[in-house]
Amino acid sequence: MKKLLLSAIVFTAFASCKDDDKINNQDINYAKLPQEFPFSKLATVNGVDVINGGFGSGAAAHPTRKGEFYVITDRGPNTDYLNGKKFPAPNFTPTIMHFKINAEGNIELIKYIKLKTPSGQPITGLPNPAGMGSTGETAYDSSGNVLGTDNYGLDSESIVASADGTFWVSDEYGPHIVHYNTDGVELERISPIGVNTGPRKLPAVLAKRRANRGMEGLCITPDGKTLVGTIQSTMYVPTKALATNTTLTRIVTFDIATGQTKQYLYKQNGGGSDSVCDITAISSTEFLVIERDGNYGSQGGTKKVYRINIAGASDVNGTDITAVDGMKINNKTLEQSTWDEITNAGLKPVSKVLAIDLVAKLGYEHDKFEGIVYLGNNKLAVFNDDDFGILDDGNGNPKAKILPKTGKVDKGTMYVVDIQ
Repeated sequence: MKKLLLSAIVFTAFASCKDDDKINNQDINYAKLPQEFPFSKLATVNGVDVINGGFGSGAAAHPTRKGEFYVITDRGPNTDYLNGKKFPAPNFTPTIMHFKINAEGNIELIKYIKLKTPSGQPITGLPNPAGMGSTGETAYDSSGNVLGTDNYGLDSESIVASADGTFWVSDEYGPHIVHYNTDGVELERISPIGVNTGPRKLPAVLAKRRANRGMEGLCITPDGKTLVGTIQSTMYVPTKALATNTTLTRIVTFDIATGQTKQYLYKQNGGGSDSVCDITAISSTEFLVIERDGNYGSQGGTKKVYRINIAGASDVNGTDITAVDGMKINNKTLEQSTWDEITNAGLKPVSKVLAIDLVAKLGYEHDKFEGIVYLGNNKLAVFNDDDFGILDDGNGNPKAKILPKTGKVDKGTMYVVDIQ
């Protein structure tokens, strides 16, 4: 296996908007990476420690201060149970962590930002009720008792840090794109037509995302005008049984000023078991996208980044974004159609070329490779979701999430790598 040398990677810092912001007046040295994030214990359930982790479901760079980053958790620790999930810490609030690489090259926590309702109350990661973005999942506590729902609950999966200090967060429930202020207070919730959360809308067809495979990635174009989101896997359009093209998923763009949307097709390499995760922008049309499976790197896992371009791709929004099944060809939905049928209809997916295979180049061990940030000059910051250090034991209870290669509990870690 060819090794990728993680030698000293130094970037010239941008001019600081604060005269006393010393980190921006010197070079940023990433030579000490990879490094784990700082951790404490969140809870102990059945003798298993749940760590205060989860950071790495999505990531973003600070828009003006180089060497500073934001990472976000998902809905919190959970395990599969009956028709839903057990939540060992049901009051957990999805949280943004702001950190920097300090002068010594170490990860240094700046602050945690808990996400909040429009009135400033902390949200939970519990599912949304019917009509508000429900996926049909039921939430249970550790004892199997049914928990309630949360109108503002979020299964957050990616984050954008805007130049005005606010955040955009993508979610797997609605799927929603939620705008938060600098303190994490909700400003706007954008959801598919038919989901009752606000006036600005995404195409209705996006509500047919699969449970736990909604809008997994989100980024913003360098001009700050357009949000670009990725749906994790093939949607059930029109139904689970009829959505036979398991390598097809979608990218959606949202013009922040006008609210106009576009959709593009993305062809996965691995099919239905693979996930299209985070996305980061290179230009207004060129992006880097994660494609991964659920296996650990040492157990044959797929952890790849593709360089994609939407410039030559077809907009498949269709003429009616209120249509619950979206655009159709030959009276079939796109998810029902083969790639040959799609091509014969004159529709083109986004172009893609491999940028890096993390397992082949780095021996990457984590299973949930979910966050990327493009640093420029073909350098990429890489983050993993550690699932709060737990896995499902097969009976809905937690067990420690152990990396098979090292025998250690999985913890969120930042890497910096070269890409093609």
